[in-house]
Order: sequence, then structure tokens, then C-alpha cells
Amino acid sequence: MSATPSLARILINLAAFQAGWFACVLGGAHQLPWLGVGVVALVAALHLTTTPERGSEARLLVLIAVMGALWDGLLARFGFLVYPSGMLLPWLAPVWIIAIWVAFATTLNVSLAWLQGRWYLAFTIGALGAPLAYYAGAKLGGVHFPDPVVALAVLGGGWSFLMPASLAIAARFARTAAERDTPEGPINSEGADA
Repeated sequence: MSATPSLARILINLAAFQAGWFACVLGGAHQLPWLGVGVVALVAALHLTTTPERGSEARLLVLIAVMGALWDGLLARFGFLVYPSGMLLPWLAPVWIIAIWVAFATTLNVSLAWLQGRWYLAFTIGALGAPLAYYAGAKLGGVHFPDPVVALAVLGGGWSFLMPASLAIAARFARTAAERDTPEGPINSEGADA
């Protein structure tokens, strides 16, 4: 894995994520779904210009965005969540939710890097923290739960897997980038005689 991020980078990363989250939720709630997408584009650009592993981090952002688009789209499709704006396809999350996933991905190797390898803690934070975030989004008008208890339970169950999985994917991408950047490159499994 890459070097531990500095405190300044962690704080900037957290602030950028929060700005993106609020822009997405409030934009979605007020029929301005592309507002949050624009803010998160700036968050992602900031992230990619401050990381030495631009290529692997860009791939990570895309992969996590696809994962989130499908997960939240599935929840909307089956009626657990109702979004007020930004739905382009009935089986895909709204554009501003996908943007939140991109913003979330920017934290995985920076402000959430300390959770990598702490799978029980990641499981617990996913199970409890994600439903709280969606509940806060609902209070701001970004999402509606037809049945709040069921929706929050499904979110907690899903995120108890999604948080550790996202962290594991991020750690893998960071490890792969670090191996590629070493002077020797990746270790040749066939030995020197190959």
C-alpha cells in the first residue's frame, strides 16, 4: 500500500467528501441533480491531482461508481428507496447518487485508509453508518423510504458487506500500483531463468 496520507490531506479529503455529499443530496432534493455531479467532478479532480497513483485511483473511482450505481439502482427498482430526481434508467441509481459513490471512493485510500484490514470495524461502520447517512439524506429531502424500518435494515445489511468490500478493493488497487511503481516491478513468479 502507498504511504500513509498526511493529516492535511486527510482533512482536505474529508471536507471535499462532505461538500460533495451535501451538494449531491441537496441538489437531488431540489430537482438539481447535476449540481452535485459537478461538485463531485471537482472533488474527484482534486483527489486525482493530489495522489501519486492517478491511474489506479481513477480506475477505483469508476469501479466503485459502477458498484454503487447498481446497488442503489437495485434498491430503487425494488421500492426500498424513492429518489426525487436524477433517475435516468429505472434499474440505475440517480446520477447524483452515483456521484456520491465517486466521492466515497476518494476516501478509501485517504481518510478511510485506517479501516483497511480492520474488517469487523468496517463491517460495523458500514452496517450502522450507511443507514444513518441515508437517513440524514432523507431528512434533507434527497430520498424517501416507503417503509423506513425495512429500508434501513436492507441498507445496513448491504453496507455491512459493501464497506469492507470497497476497502478491500481500494487496498488491492493501491497494492497493485505500489508493486508496479517499485524499481524491480512485480515479482516474476517464473524466476530469473524465464
